[in-house]
Amino acid sequence: MRTYIVGGAVRDALLGLPVKDRDWVVVGETAEAMLARGFRPVGRDFPVFLHPETHEEYALARTERKTGRGHTGFVCYAAPDVTLEEDLSRRDLTINAIAQKTDGTLIDPYGGVRDLENKTLRHVGPAFSEDPLRVLRVARFAARFPDFSLAPETLALMRAIAESGELNSLTPERVWKELSRGLMESRPSRMFRILRESGALVRVLPELDALFGIPQPPQYHPEVDTGEHVMMVIDHAAQAGHGLDIRWACLLHDLGKGETPAHILPSHHDHESRSERLAKQVSNRLRVPAACRDFAVLFAREHGQLGLVDEMRPGTVISLLERCDCARRPERFQALLEASACDYFGRGGHWPSPWPAAERWHLAMQAFSSVDAGALASTLSDSKQIPVLLHEARTRALRAIEGRTGEETPPSGQTTP
Repeated sequence: MRTYIVGGAVRDALLGLPVKDRDWVVVGETAEAMLARGFRPVGRDFPVFLHPETHEEYALARTERKTGRGHTGFVCYAAPDVTLEEDLSRRDLTINAIAQKTDGTLIDPYGGVRDLENKTLRHVGPAFSEDPLRVLRVARFAARFPDFSLAPETLALMRAIAESGELNSLTPERVWKELSRGLMESRPSRMFRILRESGALVRVLPELDALFGIPQPPQYHPEVDTGEHVMMVIDHAAQAGHGLDIRWACLLHDLGKGETPAHILPSHHDHESRSERLAKQVSNRLRVPAACRDFAVLFAREHGQLGLVDEMRPGTVISLLERCDCARRPERFQALLEASACDYFGRGGHWPSPWPAAERWHLAMQAFSSVDAGALASTLSDSKQIPVLLHEARTRALRAIEGRTGEETPPSGQTTP
């Protein structure tokens, strides 16, 4: 068999990055010959096989012909007469269209090595425009390689795809897959900036696109622009190494500011309730996994109060912990605090470290968990009294830890801008 390593394994090796998985292209063979050698078929739409020993993927060289709309509107042709160059020509970017022989020799018909050296993301050829999913893929690669520039001609093609309406043919699952992978890259903001520059963001996430140009109070947000704030927040979440649930929540937490009435700008009163609704709406539309969706909705609802803990009375603090089900899910509340810290640090200008609200939340969780709910419940005959007495006991515990003798002046009711 004539076999070649292709795609990301070659690219990452040339960049000096760890190689996680190797994909192979097989030239000059048939599916029957692969089966006779003990390869196991796994491809549904085209011939892909698993090696009987290494279990790496081996795909027969193939070409594709556009027959309909969307990323599924293709007919694949895989046969012994398909050349390696023809197979590489259907790939998205030149840096992903480099092949390598088993002896280490590179086959680079489309200039991928040069583009790696010049740190350029460039499409392979005209076939790029036939698959709308590639717009999202290129934006994701921009987030993975933030020091790479996007070739002007590739950006022009991405704009043409966005204007054509082809992005509407993408399934929610495929859009979510690319967005979620992009969020987990080193600089996720780059993905959304490229999508916006290409005109694709307004197609796939119009609620996020609407945030750019929306002003915020400069005393709290030196960056002013709400869209810029969200980009800074998700980059801070990436820098802190947080998981997808926190990064998705950070992306959606301020969506309500896009619907703030113009006459009250730059204030955003009650944007949390609007953000809660939109976070749920967007997550459902993209069929985001339930746990990730629910966390984003919860953070959108509560993020304004989480940052104001130092202005709250002990009873109000305990109520928020109870509302967020901290008794049963303390780890989720801790994740809310981590997301809130990203919201705090994702702003222009200099902000003190650590997050000022962290200390009181730590004390509040300590007081909250110090009350034995089971023991208290066992002393009561009326179960309806349990929530009230639990709240009072937890509030007393927080006052005791903080050395407070009474309730403070009630907070103003304002939320974090």
